[in-house]
Amino acid sequence: MFTPFYLGNDVNPEPYVRNQNFGAQVSFSVPLDFEMVSLCKELAKRKLEKERLDYALVRALKCAELLKLGYKIREDSPFAPVCADVVPIAAVVPNSSAASHAASQSSQ
Repeated sequence: MFTPFYLGNDVNPEPYVRNQNFGAQVSFSVPLDFEMVSLCKELAKRKLEKERLDYALVRALKCAELLKLGYKIREDSPFAPVCADVVPIAAVVPNSSAASHAASQSSQ
């Protein structure tokens, strides 16, 4: 890092004196413990994973609320893919009476 500086001083006795000093400071820092760097990277990675999970959960929650209220994003909308993969469990898992009927048919 490069930091310029100026130091000025005015003195009013006889004779009047003005001092001016200009300079610069150059500094650099090197971590002595590289474990802290890796720890910082690991914490940043965990934070990003948590934020991705939070986004996915909130997205699913809000899409489910829309479906529950009877709303749906139009398929020609640019936002349609946002809720495209959120489906009710009833649409994925067959109901128990249909599953038991299918099991009884296959055993005969």
